[in-house]
Amino acid sequence: MPRNSIKSRLIATVVISQLLLATGLVITGVEYTHRRLVSALDTSLEGRAMSTAALVRYTEATPPKLFFDADLARVGLDKERPDLYEVTIDDGKVLTRSANWPDVLPGREKARKGHWKFRLAGIPYRGLMLRHVPILDREANEPPAFLDIVYATPMVEMEQQVWAAGIYIAVASLVLLAMTVVLALWGIQRGLLPLRHLVDRAALVSAENWEFVPPEETEQAAELEPLTQAMTTMVDRLHGSFLQQREFLGNAAHELKTPVAILKSTLQSLMQRPRSSEEYRVGLEESLEDLQRLERLLQWMLRLARAEQWAHGALRRDLELVDLAGTCEEAIERLRGLAQERHATVRLVSEGQALLRADPEDLQLVWVNLLENAVRYSPEGAAVEIRVSRNNGGPAKVVFEDHGAGIPAEDLPHIFDRFYRSDPSRTRSTGGFGLGLAIAKALVEAYGGTISAASTPGEGTRMTVELPVSGE
Repeated sequence: MPRNSIKSRLIATVVISQLLLATGLVITGVEYTHRRLVSALDTSLEGRAMSTAALVRYTEATPPKLFFDADLARVGLDKERPDLYEVTIDDGKVLTRSANWPDVLPGREKARKGHWKFRLAGIPYRGLMLRHVPILDREANEPPAFLDIVYATPMVEMEQQVWAAGIYIAVASLVLLAMTVVLALWGIQRGLLPLRHLVDRAALVSAENWEFVPPEETEQAAELEPLTQAMTTMVDRLHGSFLQQREFLGNAAHELKTPVAILKSTLQSLMQRPRSSEEYRVGLEESLEDLQRLERLLQWMLRLARAEQWAHGALRRDLELVDLAGTCEEAIERLRGLAQERHATVRLVSEGQALLRADPEDLQLVWVNLLENAVRYSPEGAAVEIRVSRNNGGPAKVVFEDHGAGIPAEDLPHIFDRFYRSDPSRTRSTGGFGLGLAIAKALVEAYGGTISAASTPGEGTRMTVELPVSGE
């Protein structure tokens, strides 16, 4: 697909908006000029019509008669196209007409409305009808007489002035448009400069250099501040994920190395000299134990990978409704042997039914990991309590509480990290691989929930899981 340029779109937007503005200015200027000139022409028409009426006089004869002094009549400003006029008396008798008066005056019926426009021989005219105009040269013994006057003048000069004004406004608008486009180009180029600097800084980030320092101008730009913060957060998260993956590979290699080395050492010792069948049997049993430990480690790693895939949106949706309290009971049953071995009492308290669409095996795996830690790290004969509750309209809450030695404050933020164990030794006596809580966290987040831990050294630990329940 062809790439779209933000700069080109901004420039196009500025040019189009300025063209619309220039077009609007031209149309508005031409219309305003036309209206003003028409208004001035109408005033001039009235003055010329009244001047024409003033040329109607009485003769000195007895009885006196009306006549029109044509020698004083105005021909108009346009010598090539003189004005048109007609003077009639009230009784409809034509007193005088201009020499260029046509046989038929177009649109004369509109004269009753005052001013009107018409074309004569292709020439535009503006006409005016004045009715019942009194004669100024009035005789003392004559009754008052009134005139009707039709006067028209060509509009060629006025239209030329309108066109000249339109061209002048258009040229001025185009000049201003060119200046505005140049200024916009400079402003856009300068405005996008911080973004280019930000790109240059982001390009420096690599696996060897995770330092991302946004340019100062991007932090001062209100529009770029959210982008700068998002990029800073993204780089920090990528750095954390990179370090986590590196640490995971190192820890996985260490965990895999130990059983492999032990297995290799056992087999090499069996091969050094001939041994009895009993010695071979004991050596093979130890090798099988190491292989089982290696197999368990690989299974835990696969479970963690699956849980993290689900947490990133790969959770299947064809799930059935399960009761959280029921899955907790099944987890208790699976660990009954460990609880009896340590003489521990596990008590389940359920405060109402909480249903969730989930795979029962996933939930049992979470509860087994949390319960095993609670039983294993509590003193013999201690009690472990599991409480399932649901707030009205809120998520379901499952709390595992023990009364063991607790977790040191410096270790508490890291207990959900992969391969993390408070005991720094990695001998067989320490138990698990440090993946149980990481798997539990990934599974809980895959179902849209949260898991948290609170601990007081010497008093015990409380693990709290919150899961969104189904409304069905």
